[in-house]
Amino acid sequence: MKLAILVGTLAELAGVGLTATATWLIMRAAEHPPMQALTVAIVAVRTLALAKGALRYLERLTSHKAVLSEAVELRGKVYDDLAHRAHVPSGTALTRIVTNVDQHLDTRLRATLPWITAVLVGAVVTVAAGFSLPLLAGLLINLALLPWLAIRNPRDLTPLRARLTDQTTELVHSKEELIAYGLFDAKLAAATKTAKALSRGERTRDLTPLAIAVQFATAIAMLAQHEPAWLIMAAVATFEITIPLAALTRPKPEPTDEPRPATTHDVPDLRGRTAIVGPIGAGKTTLLNAIAHDLEPSRGALADAHVFHTTVRTNVLLAKPDATQEELDRAAQITELDLDWDQVVGERGEEISGGQRQRLILTRSVLARPDILLMDEPTEGLDPLQADRVLAKILADHDGPALVVTHRTEQLALFEHVHHRRPIGDEHVRRVG
Repeated sequence: MKLAILVGTLAELAGVGLTATATWLIMRAAEHPPMQALTVAIVAVRTLALAKGALRYLERLTSHKAVLSEAVELRGKVYDDLAHRAHVPSGTALTRIVTNVDQHLDTRLRATLPWITAVLVGAVVTVAAGFSLPLLAGLLINLALLPWLAIRNPRDLTPLRARLTDQTTELVHSKEELIAYGLFDAKLAAATKTAKALSRGERTRDLTPLAIAVQFATAIAMLAQHEPAWLIMAAVATFEITIPLAALTRPKPEPTDEPRPATTHDVPDLRGRTAIVGPIGAGKTTLLNAIAHDLEPSRGALADAHVFHTTVRTNVLLAKPDATQEELDRAAQITELDLDWDQVVGERGEEISGGQRQRLILTRSVLARPDILLMDEPTEGLDPLQADRVLAKILADHDGPALVVTHRTEQLALFEHVHHRRPIGDEHVRRVG
């Protein structure tokens, strides 16, 4: 970052020097002096113009490289912290952590670096101007007072971001339904309103007009003191660097702390094949999630139900990247997956049927061969006969404990134990097995 600051300062000084030299050249040329008297200034203008462009490019290159290097280190620390946490954070907490990291890096690039560069350039110009009082006062206002006013009392924009995410997701994934019911335009207008509110919140306090007023007031004050034109134009060029600081933002870090998930009581024994059954609202999925949280990641976890916009082979290999073709074919035979390995499934599996998508996910879980198999309605979307047949083959292939949430009583014969869940609030939970 030090190199980026140095190069950025030199680039801005080249711009200020270019403005001052060009102004002096114009004023001197009006006096019709011999060409030899203007030669040095002409060469200086050309040199500074070329230097400004080259240094500006180098500043962008070095600053982004520095921030990207910091991003690698910072994200590594975040991952290490997450790996050593007592419990896995929720999806919301993880999203907020990512947002905080991105905001920190963005602040380094768009706020910290420009401010340091502006301070250094302002100091050099102030010294070169002989500590002109109007210039010094104007720079203090634009470098210190206005940025402080702009960034104080940041707003918590988490609720607005969450609302915009929900609205955008609904517009993208439920477009056809919204159009059919005539609700698309209203939903789009609501999302647009939320986006504008978020944009206003992120800008916080934009004091740019006041910074511009300070710039011109300083120039007028210097003119009243009969400062030379080249110096006044140099001051104006310096203020062009400080004006953006009046629109600085300091996003409020989003809260990422959350209570440890409550200990779930009445957990079935992790032995043999156990079916978890019960009505809607009985907490079957919640129980399965709680068990997954308490297990070591290497022992077992819930099968990942996300399908990526890539080939069938790539989607399944997520479970075991080094799997052989023989292992892939064996897993596909167990789940009766009837897709070509090189077929692209589309975004969220839109290019395949619901049953094929479900069997693809099951193939991934079979290939992973975890010590403990946890499945939540694994055969949802399959016809009854195929559902029972595929589940039977998956359970027969798995050697360790298996916990399966199911609503099909016809499948209970496949299990050694049945764990009955009743709706939350019912004190009695019955086990059969």
